[in-house]
Amino acid sequence: MTTTAITHISALVTNDPSLGDSSPLGLIQDAAVVIEGDRVVWTGESSKAPATDNAVDVGGRAVIPGFVDSHSHLVFAGDRTQEFNARMSGRAYSAGGIRTTVAATRAATDEELSANVARYLAEALRQGTTTFETKSGYGLTVEDEARALRIAARHTDEVTFLGAHIVSPDYADDPAGYVDLVTGPMLDACAPYARWIDVFCEKGAFDGDQARAVLTAGRAKGLHPRVHANQLGHGPGVQLAVELDAASADHCTHLTDADVDALAQSETVATLLPGAEFSTRAAWPDARRLLDAGATVALSTDCNPGSSFTSSVPFCVALAVRDMGMTPDEALWSATAGGAAALRRDDIGRIAPGARADLVVLDAPSHVHLAYRPGVPLVHEVWRRGERVVAPRPS
Repeated sequence: MTTTAITHISALVTNDPSLGDSSPLGLIQDAAVVIEGDRVVWTGESSKAPATDNAVDVGGRAVIPGFVDSHSHLVFAGDRTQEFNARMSGRAYSAGGIRTTVAATRAATDEELSANVARYLAEALRQGTTTFETKSGYGLTVEDEARALRIAARHTDEVTFLGAHIVSPDYADDPAGYVDLVTGPMLDACAPYARWIDVFCEKGAFDGDQARAVLTAGRAKGLHPRVHANQLGHGPGVQLAVELDAASADHCTHLTDADVDALAQSETVATLLPGAEFSTRAAWPDARRLLDAGATVALSTDCNPGSSFTSSVPFCVALAVRDMGMTPDEALWSATAGGAAALRRDDIGRIAPGARADLVVLDAPSHVHLAYRPGVPLVHEVWRRGERVVAPRPS
């Protein structure tokens, strides 16, 4: 099998302290990485790199793991430009929000939906995202949720059934009937295409008892829980996530001390989604509070057409550093290794022997430039599964 060395790396982020300095990033200065097939087989100082079949000189640039975007909603049609414009202009907007996207998604063809997913994935890849999770949730019928997951599964292994996004407009007067649909025929149709099950546990969506019913039904079908928790206010979402060993509690904007303690003492990752706060002018999640308590934190885009229409993890890193109390090191770790933890994966989110060869070459000498130079396209090239999938920009 062919081996390739990536050499003359100014600073290599391994996310493995045993390989570099003692920090969580496991930094190695003047480094090299050796890839064989789709795996990393060696990391270390450039001067100690073993002989390989090929070599790629990155000219003193930094190299980081590919971003792991563990929360997105990419199977949709249309956009909600008017809603965003009204919100940012301080005007009332009475259109249907998620329901608007549900109507557009139901009306779209499979080909249109798949093309949209491919478009946003290509956009994310150019910005360094090599692994992503995506959800259903804009169909809300048995047929439309199942086809959303079939489409998503063509593009990623990290597929989440989110029939419990909101109560379907078709069941506006019968929320209990909709929960029965989600936990019965809809789950039966969707489970074969998904790894995860999610629920929006929030006032106006699903309460704690409804969320528990959805998640426990999903677990009985072999799907592992994730929870949209505590985004709009205090509620039972985080505690439910921890109780059910959910891989991730997502949003975590409004937390009690008991919520923070529960996350810190569990394997449930607190996934923070600053794009949503940016796009809604809501209060920022307090990442510092979670980190100081010992909770595991991930950063993700929440890419969706209503409340966070960004596919850029670097943008979310910059927001987290500027407005959520994270250091540049913490934000990068959370967008890579943290995202991997939120997907319960140990083969991604790090650059270490045995890990999948997903890495990003930055057009900068340090990962700190992701926050230091916000909005600048710093991704120079991207490798995924050992193949260069985004080539260097012309000089």
